[in-house]
Amino acid sequence: MQEENFGKTPDGTAVKRYTLINQQGTSIKITNYGGIITHIITPDKNGEAGNIVLGFDNLDTYLAGHPYFGAIAGRCANRIAKGKFTLNGQEYTLAINNGPNHLHGGLQGFDKQVWTPEMLPEQNALKLTYISKDGEEGYPGTLTSTVIYTLTEANELKIDYEATTDKATPINLTNHSYFNLAAGQAEDALNHEVMVQADRYTVIDENLIPTGELRPVAGTPMDFATPHTIGSRLTQVEGGYDHNYVLINGQDKQLKLAARVYEPLTGRVLETYTTQPGMQFYSGNFLDGTLTGSDNKIFKKHYGFCLETQHFPDSPNQPSFPSTILNPGNTYKESTVYRFAVRNEA
Repeated sequence: MQEENFGKTPDGTAVKRYTLINQQGTSIKITNYGGIITHIITPDKNGEAGNIVLGFDNLDTYLAGHPYFGAIAGRCANRIAKGKFTLNGQEYTLAINNGPNHLHGGLQGFDKQVWTPEMLPEQNALKLTYISKDGEEGYPGTLTSTVIYTLTEANELKIDYEATTDKATPINLTNHSYFNLAAGQAEDALNHEVMVQADRYTVIDENLIPTGELRPVAGTPMDFATPHTIGSRLTQVEGGYDHNYVLINGQDKQLKLAARVYEPLTGRVLETYTTQPGMQFYSGNFLDGTLTGSDNKIFKKHYGFCLETQHFPDSPNQPSFPSTILNPGNTYKESTVYRFAVRNEA
């Protein structure tokens, strides 16, 4: 493991970046600001290393604003309608930061906090801890969260989430990495072939809030049960893909395959396993070319895609969805594994 200085926040807090390395030629760089994964460097089918996530080389660029590249989204990832929910008879009002809605924890969500780091060299892991105080961004309860990033010799990045609270509160943590397995060898990510293990998705309204309907994907452009490229039916989906998929067998809390992505130029394969019931598949619709990342890559529209393993959007207001409420005495636990491989095709 390696540790380096990564800059300072405006209030002078020092930020570090950590590098996990395995024997398979994979390295992962993580900063304790927002738990951001800045780099995932993996070899392609020819053994050439490349960075497969969108990110920046210095803290100041992250501080200037970005669409959650590589960050931990919380206390509640995704959207909560109108920034309001009722819990145990009390209405709570959250920060509004996405049209009329609350998104990814608010104005100063977990992605903008400096987490307390602990290196775990025996496990080739980094543990991050953050204590979110009662009332932060409008949420009830003091929530203590830990996220452990582990890089294994099976070429897997395992992300383990845990949290406890002193008052009932909603919680929904995810990692918001944008992937591009071509690592700069393609103009965008539209040629990636995607398979998603889901038979339904949460239908959304004009503000991207679920209506409550879980609609079958079969026979629609939303169906990735068999592999399709991201771009093959993109124009048939208004605004592009930004939808939560209801994962098959997503209620048993066991790690299961959620998605597999193949990039034909480099032969890279990314498999995603999770204990979560849902996964937001996002095709980088709001990237617009105004941000330039590592290696001077311009992040234009559809340059990257996200596989955000999570509970369903707006769950605190949707009683039919799996609950996101954590009560005192209970522990929130979720895991996601990203497995890296290559496919050599004749």
